[in-house]
Parts: sequence; C-alpha cells; structure tokens
Amino acid sequence: MSDVAAINTALNSPQRQFPLERTRNIGIAAHIDAGKTTTTERILFYTGLIHKIGDVDDGNTVTDWMEQEKERGITITSAAVTCFWTQKKEDGVYKSREGIGHRVNIIDTPGHVDFTAEVERSMRVLDGAVAVFCGVAGVQPQSETVWRQATKYKVPRIAFVNKMDRTGANFDNALNDMRKKLNAYAFPIYLPIGAEDRFEGLIDIVNQKAIVWGPGEVLNEGLKYEVRELDGELKSRGEKALAELIEAVSNKDDTIAELVLEEKPIDPPILKAAIRRLTCKIELIPVLCGSAFKKKGVQPLIDSVIDYLPSPIDIPPAQGMVPGTEDKLEVEPNDNSKFCSLAFKLWTDPYAGKLVFFRVYSGKLAKGDSIYNPRTRRRERVSRLMVIQGSERKDVDGVYSGDIAALVGLRNITTGDTLCDESFDVTLEPPTFPEPVISMAIEPKTKADRDKMSEGLQRLAEEDPTFRVFTNEETGQLIIAGMGELHLEIIRDRLKREFKVEADAGAPQIAFRETITQAAEGEGKFIRQSGGRGQYGHACIKVEPNEKGKGVEVVNDIVGGAIPKEYVPAVQDGILEAIKSGVYAGYQVIDIKVSITDGSFHEVDSNELAFKMAGIFALKDAFQKAAPILLEPIMKVEVTTPDEYQGDLLGDINRRRGVIQGVDAKQGQTILAASVPLKEMFGYATAIRSLSKGRASYSMEPLNFEQVPNSVLNEVLDAAKKRPAARS
Repeated sequence: MSDVAAINTALNSPQRQFPLERTRNIGIAAHIDAGKTTTTERILFYTGLIHKIGDVDDGNTVTDWMEQEKERGITITSAAVTCFWTQKKEDGVYKSREGIGHRVNIIDTPGHVDFTAEVERSMRVLDGAVAVFCGVAGVQPQSETVWRQATKYKVPRIAFVNKMDRTGANFDNALNDMRKKLNAYAFPIYLPIGAEDRFEGLIDIVNQKAIVWGPGEVLNEGLKYEVRELDGELKSRGEKALAELIEAVSNKDDTIAELVLEEKPIDPPILKAAIRRLTCKIELIPVLCGSAFKKKGVQPLIDSVIDYLPSPIDIPPAQGMVPGTEDKLEVEPNDNSKFCSLAFKLWTDPYAGKLVFFRVYSGKLAKGDSIYNPRTRRRERVSRLMVIQGSERKDVDGVYSGDIAALVGLRNITTGDTLCDESFDVTLEPPTFPEPVISMAIEPKTKADRDKMSEGLQRLAEEDPTFRVFTNEETGQLIIAGMGELHLEIIRDRLKREFKVEADAGAPQIAFRETITQAAEGEGKFIRQSGGRGQYGHACIKVEPNEKGKGVEVVNDIVGGAIPKEYVPAVQDGILEAIKSGVYAGYQVIDIKVSITDGSFHEVDSNELAFKMAGIFALKDAFQKAAPILLEPIMKVEVTTPDEYQGDLLGDINRRRGVIQGVDAKQGQTILAASVPLKEMFGYATAIRSLSKGRASYSMEPLNFEQVPNSVLNEVLDAAKKRPAARS
C-alpha cells in the first residue's frame, strides 16, 4: 500500500488505527525566518504525505497556503497537518513505508510577533513542541516569546538548531544561548559533523554512531545516508558528549543515577527511556541539529519526536472546572470516557464555511452526534468532521481522544469554548491572549461597501482574538485594533481579497494605558427627580495602585448593608465601564485595585441604572485624586547589522527614545538589544534599510508598559483630544 493510500485509510477508518501512546500532537515554533515552515515541509516529505517538497521562497508549501503567506514568505496563521511515521531504514535511505507506526498531528505556527495569538492558542492544545533555532543567530527575541508561551502551558519540547549549512553557523553558540537566555537545561543528543559548507553529517550521541549523507538524492526519497561506527576525532567527541549527557540525566533521574553510582553500563534503550521521562516532565531539553533546507537531520528529528515527546497519556490529564463552581475535574485521555474537547481556533473557509478547530481530550465523536457548549448551554448536531492537511480538508467519520480536527457548521462558538457531552458538564481553561497595542480608523471607499465591511471585520474578529473592532461613540468612526502594523495591514488585505471591500485607513495610533500612583477615595452620586419616581444611587470607593501586571481588581468591602446586595454588581459594572473607557486621557486603565467601601440607597428611587452611574462617577472622582499617569507600550527590539553601520543605528535608536540594553558581536555582525517606545517605531523598517543600505535587519516584540515622559505627555494628551478615535 502506498504512503498516501495508507494515510487515507487511517483517516477514514471507522475505528482507531493506532493507540493513544502512538499519537503525537506537536507544534513547530520559532523566531521568524528560523525555518519552521521549511522544517515542517521536509517532515511531510519524509513521512510520505507529499512527494514533492515545496519551498517558502516559491510559495508552494503545504502549511503556508494563504495568498498573503505565499506572497510575503511568512507564516500568518497556524496550519494543522496530520502525517504518519514508521521508523525504517532501507538501502541507505530513511523511509516511512509499509504500515503506519505513529500518527503525528503537527501545527506550524507563525514567527512574527504580530501573530503571536496563533502560537498562544496552538500551545494551549499541544502535548509537545519542536523549538527551531537558527544556527547562525541562536536565540532571538521571538524565540524567547514562544519559549515563554510553551512554559506557560507546560508544553514539553525538544530543540532543533537549523541552518547548520549557513555561513557563520555555530552549534555550540546556539546551545549556550539556550542555556543562558532561556535558562534551559539543554543537552545535545546529536552533534554536527562539520558546519557551513562542510556540514556533512551527525554524531548520534545515544547510539554512538555517525550518520553521514552522500552527495546525491534518491528520487522522491531525499538524500542518501550511511550509518558508520565512530572513529578518530569523531569517536572522542561522541564519547565526551555521551558522558556529559549521562551526567546531566543522572542529576535528574534516579534510575540513571543508580547505574552511574554502581558503575554499570547504560545501554541506549535505558538512556533513551530516561531522556523521555525527563523531557515529558520538562526537566530536560534534548537538542538536535541539521539543515532542513538541505534535507539533513530531518529524519532524526522525526525519530526524536516519537522517542522523546509525550503522547496524550504521558502528561497529566487536562483540568476542567464545573461551570459556576470552583470544583475541579480531571479529563482523562480515554476513548471510553465521556466526550470533552476545546475549540482553539475559528476559521472561515471559502468552500466549507466556518471551521471550528478543536482538540479532543477524552471520548470520541462521530458524525450525527450532538455536542454541548457549557458557555451557551446549548446542544448542536455534528454534521461534518474534517482532518486538515494545510489547505486541504479530508472528511472523516469520527475522531478520538488525542485527535486534532475541525467541525463544520457550528453556531455561537468562540475561541476557547469547551465542547463536550451534555452529561459531562465541564469547562476547560481557554487560552489567554495579549491586548492590542495599536489601532486605526477605517472606512470603506464607497458607502455601498459599509455593510459588507462591517460583516467582514466582525468575521475576522471572531477568528482572531487579538483583533478588535469597535465604533468610537464621539466620532462615529469604525476603529480596528491589533498587535502591530503588519497585523492590521494583513486584515485590510483580507478584507479586499475575501470580502471584496476596498478600505481607507487613518494613521496608526498607539494603545496607551492609564494607571495611578497613590491611593485615594472617591464618591459618586446619581440623583434625578423630575416628577413621579426618581433615581438614586450613591457609592463611595477607595482606589490604590495594584501590583504591576496584576490587572484590575474590584472588591466589595460594604459592611452593614449600606448598599443592598442586589445593587453591588451594578456599582461594579459602572466601575469596570469607567475603567475600560479611561479617565485621564480616554485610554483603558490597568493595574488598579478598587474597593467599594460605602454608600446609601433610597427605598423607592434606587435601581441598578442609578448605582451603575454612581460607580462610574465614583471611579472618575477617585482616579483624578490618585495622581494618575499615562503609560505607553515599550517594545523589545533586536537589530542585527554589519559592524560598519553600528554607530548610525545606535544613534537612530537613541533618537527614538530607545534604551540600549546590550551590544553583542557575533560572526562579523553586531547585535543591538534595546527597549524602544512603540510610538517611535513607526517607519523603522524604512529607516533601518536606509541607514544600512539594506544590510541590517530587526525584530521586535512587546516588553511592558512604562510611564510617558513629560516631554511627550502633552503631545499625547493633545492628540488624544483631537483624535478621540485613536483611543482603545
């Protein structure tokens, strides 16, 4: 049976074709241009899913299927593919043939910071990840971001140092970067033989073998290779690396520690089992290397995914909550359990309609079954199930525990919804997303397109949790907000291509934030009397600065019924509404604690609306007394430049109110690390090209919010008054 026929048979079988322990749900994540999509494409080739390798530069890869991705050569949306891998070596060629050993569900994620939501929601549903690093640049800013996201969701990972064939590639530097910048307990399980144009093979440390590639390719099978015994300098390197690996593992694993103390031999299967245990517990990061573009090191990477990354039963069960309570429930990965899954992504397909990507945590689901949404308390019938292969959709009859698939035609679904059996009422923790940092006004070029544009934007907002659409009440303008200039540019492009709407946009505006620096008390009264029944609401509050990054807290400290219990939620709603719209300059308030301390009510005239208004007035009163300040988003910027342009680029960063955090020399290049206000980074792509004659590059990601300096404050406040549409 051919590879493709075997895959189709497995996908459409009415029964599970492989046990849970042979399922891997992995993500490929990295900094932009580290080679994630190329690595994914090579994996799909060697697992038999495709027979012709696509390339990012040619715009014909499986996972970068959107027109914008093909044109720009970047990944914009995470793409899911399912492939199968049987470890088999034959005639000097690594193959996946004759039988299906493991099912591997892969999600290829974007590297650009503007599309960080795609990484966030993917990490939430993955069991393991492959972190790809550039062999020349090592750990880059977005590498750190995706690493933090994997840590946040407790995702075990292995590291792949890519581009070992590139000039300046240095495996040891990349490894040291991981240990220093990511605080990773990282140890190689493969070492490179040679580097740059002399990169010719790998040392398999665990098995103490050499894998050396030949110069030619076998049609549809990739590079030939030869497995050799280690000798000479390679043998000494391999033995030294094995001793270091065993020592590293023995520090964390009792089984290996006992063997070391008893001076007993440690066979490869025993060592591999220990590495797997530690990897699944996120106590060790196995490190590999290769060149995905040159097809070197990809098969050992797939082997390592199977050998070291967990199956759904190798990690703790998903934790859920009983809706409306604090009671916790475990969701066991078992086909015979009740069905429970998490909807982690929505996507509008031009042919199939609205797709809901979901991860099954327990039970099984077949066409015709009903599923229940605890958020909406509604049931819906499943009419169509799909497994996604990049841009292709394969209909399937059923999915099982551990699977990643898509539903078609469901209504009233949002990202993060739990979909389960009605008799198993549970809510899984949804992924969390950062707030937008940039906004702009948008309007259609023709009045006839207004309704079409509103519909398109709402559908795009449903798909993307970091994209917001709202109408400014003062100006009537429609505002879009997102994670960066590129993010909003792609949104406008999708409007044009998918919804046939041409739109004009205003200049980008920064999403500033407001907070306070000291405690204060405030009072709000809403009293209206105009004949007949009046309105009366009265609330007293105390505001104080909250811990940085802790967000907004509103607590009820009312004693003795000064405000009846039924009206306290209305006061809280008013406070939260005022916080959202801002007080100082019309921007959202962050990191503040509000305590409702006192108030009064009227037996006849008090109602919820009156107390909501009292809450708004009280927050505004207290906030103005609490020494408010304005905060601006600060970006972490890394610039890579030839040495001769270092001075010009340093000067430009200083002019942009940037603070240089570090200057590092690496392989004839200078790497500048800085923190720069987002307000000053508009147009930087053009500036850096001009200053370096197109030879420097940069990346940036959100760092934090800092107080706007007085020299800029008045300018920002004046601009906010003139352009209220900029507020968010």
